[in-house]
Amino acid sequence: MLQRPQRGDPVWIWVLHGWEVFSWALIALVVLITMTGGTPPDRKLAIVALTAVLALCYALVRTRPGNRLLRPYGYLAVLVAVLGGLSGLGDGFGVFYTVMITQFIVFADSPRGAILFTGLGALAITVGGSLREGGGADVFLTNTLSSAAVWAVAVVMVLLTPRALAQRDERAALRAELKSTQVELAEVYQRQGAAEERERLAREIHDTLAQGFASIIVLAEAARSQLAVDVDRSAQQLQSIEQTARENLAEARVLVGAAPSSGVAPGSVAATLRRTLDRFTEDTGLDVSAELADVDCDQPTRIALLRCTQESLANIRKHAAATTVGVVLAHGPDAVELEITDDGRGFAVEDSHGFGLDGMRKRLAEFGGGLTVTSSLGDGTRILATIPLAPDGQV
Repeated sequence: MLQRPQRGDPVWIWVLHGWEVFSWALIALVVLITMTGGTPPDRKLAIVALTAVLALCYALVRTRPGNRLLRPYGYLAVLVAVLGGLSGLGDGFGVFYTVMITQFIVFADSPRGAILFTGLGALAITVGGSLREGGGADVFLTNTLSSAAVWAVAVVMVLLTPRALAQRDERAALRAELKSTQVELAEVYQRQGAAEERERLAREIHDTLAQGFASIIVLAEAARSQLAVDVDRSAQQLQSIEQTARENLAEARVLVGAAPSSGVAPGSVAATLRRTLDRFTEDTGLDVSAELADVDCDQPTRIALLRCTQESLANIRKHAAATTVGVVLAHGPDAVELEITDDGRGFAVEDSHGFGLDGMRKRLAEFGGGLTVTSSLGDGTRILATIPLAPDGQV
């Protein structure tokens, strides 16, 4: 049995069910007119009885489709019998077949069943009407032709309905698939966002807290080794340890959201890098030469350049065994360039896949920039970070 239409069903399905409702309203109107007309009382009683039986059967099957007393095909058999009876009782009642065609389609569970029962309905009204009119051959032929024409229309409707249902099912499947895809995409975006956030935090921790703790360890070891021979130098190193720890604490508060900004003091990028280089010289004793142009850039870009500088200096301290370091910040025609060189032991670039270098590349890539690493064993290292300029010449 065809279920009641749902939102999104084809218009044809809505028309089918609307016609089903309309047919009962029309039948009620015709019966009412018949009852108030000049039809003999015995026929009036028979018409009311047949109509009432049909209405009760319809209500039972429609409201309780799973009942064991009357199945949909049982109702269609009752419908065929009632249509034949009404056609034999009164002139014009054969039109009920036309009105009730949709019920054959609604209650049949297959096109074949609907075609069969619509054919039986046409046969019933033909026989009923012909018997009422005398049963002559010419009458039977006339009624057969008119009933066959209506049955042909019914067959067309039966054949069109599965196509409409197929469209409905296809659209429902597409809607379900779209909804499922949207849910999957939301989950993918959520996982991707979480992964990107974890990567960002890992990069920030590596570039700030981890480097700070590494500096504290180196300074603490140096202070302990020189405590008995150079008290002033040890005191200076302890002061650097305290300052680094405070900076790490500020960075930690930023990372957990307890501070509103990056923890990097405001100022020009040249001044920011100068303070970092002075600290590096103070902590390591290395000879650092710096040419820092006064580049106008926003806070995120300044932080990116600072983090690249801090990562490079940390690598020099831990791995390079260098004696001199050079830092150049220049405002080129198309980009800001930060070059950091050392005369240390160098390394094989193709074999290097450290987290620090990868983090620098990803950080610069966020600004459309890039990182170039040039090094070989025994020849020192050159780090070149570039960030493109905006159309107005600013970073």
